[in-house]
Amino acid sequence: MKYCIECGTQLVQKECINFGISDGLVPYCPYCKEFRFPMYNVAVSAVIFNPDYSKILLIQQYGRPRNILVAGYVNRGENLSYALVREIKEEVNLAVKSYKFNESEYYKGSNTLICNFIVQAENEDFSLSQEVDGAEWFNIETAKDVVYKGGLAEEFLNKAVSKVITVML
Repeated sequence: MKYCIECGTQLVQKECINFGISDGLVPYCPYCKEFRFPMYNVAVSAVIFNPDYSKILLIQQYGRPRNILVAGYVNRGENLSYALVREIKEEVNLAVKSYKFNESEYYKGSNTLICNFIVQAENEDFSLSQEVDGAEWFNIETAKDVVYKGGLAEEFLNKAVSKVITVML
């Protein structure tokens, strides 16, 4: 961000100190006399396990033959939990039995902080919305093999699997 979103003045870098602790150099508007912290989108994604944690649901979207995770943006006014349950219901019509935070990662391509969760579905009976081209339950090892390589889906899936396996042992 190079210009103030309120007045259009060019921002300068200025040290921001809160409660005696430095946040480092932050864009500052000398006209408004306000710090302008970077803005970005927030999304949720889910590594969805079946009820006994033996399978993972992967989807395909947008005409691409890539196996990816259910994901979507957090709407204004939503918290992460609500957005997570809503996106899973919207895309694959599954009820969520439980979930816990897995990992987060900033994705520069869409200026988005993606917050990933490990999800336990109530059952395996999904149905697709118009947003999803296909979905399939895979055993854990197969899911690791067929997930889209080199992306955040693979990274989140691998971290989730290692956490779930550690807990189950």
